[in-house]
Amino acid sequence: MNKKTFIALTAMILILCFAANEVGAAPVIPNIDISVGGEGTQPGVTSMSLVLLITILSIAPAILILMTSFTRIVIVLGFVRTSLGTQQMPPNQVLIGLALFMTLFVMSPTLGQVNDVAVQPYLKGEITQTQALEKATVPMKQFMASHTREKDLLLFMKYTKTEKPASVEDIPITVLVPAFAISELKTAFQMGFMIFIPFLIIDMVVASTLMSMGMMMLPPVMISLPFKILLFILVDGWHLVVKSLLSSFNLG
Repeated sequence: MNKKTFIALTAMILILCFAANEVGAAPVIPNIDISVGGEGTQPGVTSMSLVLLITILSIAPAILILMTSFTRIVIVLGFVRTSLGTQQMPPNQVLIGLALFMTLFVMSPTLGQVNDVAVQPYLKGEITQTQALEKATVPMKQFMASHTREKDLLLFMKYTKTEKPASVEDIPITVLVPAFAISELKTAFQMGFMIFIPFLIIDMVVASTLMSMGMMMLPPVMISLPFKILLFILVDGWHLVVKSLLSSFNLG
C-alpha cells in the first residue's frame, strides 16, 4: 500500500464515521466521560481531596530535599566535584541521580515504617486519612530528630515560643523541618571541608613548585588537576566518600 492509498483510505473511514453520527446511528467513536470520585461522593469533598492531592504533589520536591538525607548527600558530592576542579564532570544529572538512589537507600527503613503504620492500614480502610497522616509523620520525625542538633532545634522553638516537648512525636513539624535542614547543611559543609584539605595541599605544592621554577604564566590548575584525579583514584575516592556518608547516618 503506497502513501496516497493510505491517505485516501483514512479519509474514507473518517467520512463514514461522521456520516453515521449524522444519520442517528450508533456512534462509531464512543464518547468518553472521565469523572473523579465514586458513587455517593459529595462534590465538595472530592474537589477538596483533589486540591489537597495537587498541593502535596507540588511540595513533594521540598519534602524530598528538607525531610530526607538528600541535602547532605548532594552537597557532599558537589564538594567532591568542586575540590577536584573537574568543572562539570561528573555531570549534574549523575550527581543528582546518585544522590536520589542513596537517599532511597538511607531512608528505606524509615519509609518501611511509614508503609507499615500508615499506608497499608489506610489502603485497607482500617484508619482515616487524617490518622494515616499523623502516623506517617512519626517515623519521619524520629529520623529528623536523630540528626538534628539540639542548638538548632532550640533556636526555632524559642522564636515560636513552643513549650518543651515530652517526646519527639510532640515536636511540631514546622519547627523540626527547618532545624533539621540547617543541621544537615552544617554537617555537609563540615564533610566538604575535610574533603577539600588534601586537594588544597596538592594545589599549594604545585603552585609553589611552578613559582620556584619561574613558570608564573603556566596555570597551576592545569598541572594539579591530573595529580588530584590520580590521588582520588588511588585512594578509591568515591568508595570512601559514599562510605563516609553512610556512616554519618549510622549505617556503617
